[in-house]
Amino acid sequence: MTERKPPGVGFESWVDKQIRDAERRGEFERLPGVGEPLPRDIESTYDELWWVKRKMAREGFSVLPPTLALRKEAEDALEAALAAPSERIVRKIIGEINDKVREMMFKPPPGPPLGKKPYDVEDVVRQWRERRAEH
Repeated sequence: MTERKPPGVGFESWVDKQIRDAERRGEFERLPGVGEPLPRDIESTYDELWWVKRKMAREGFSVLPPTLALRKEAEDALEAALAAPSERIVRKIIGEINDKVREMMFKPPPGPPLGKKPYDVEDVVRQWRERRAEH
């Protein structure tokens, strides 16, 4: 457990002492990325929460409400189905996303309305066949 700041000691000097003690114990050695510049996207403006966003992406967290995340997942699933190599895979992708959409439709929404309904599998298969015929 971290020791508490003693009364009468300035906060800054207490923190400095904690850091110096940790350095002496070698707790800052062999940290990932030590001695390297912080990665930064040169194209964008500075975002003070860059590290939070990177951590969330690395951990697979989403900041979207579940309905919006499912809406995006449904759109991605439709694109994946239309690019699928076989009709069996088209049916599998659309069947799985339709199950998720139906489940969300019958629950009280935890965020904004879903705004999606299950896809018509036969219509998606027809679109898939048309795309395959074009190429």
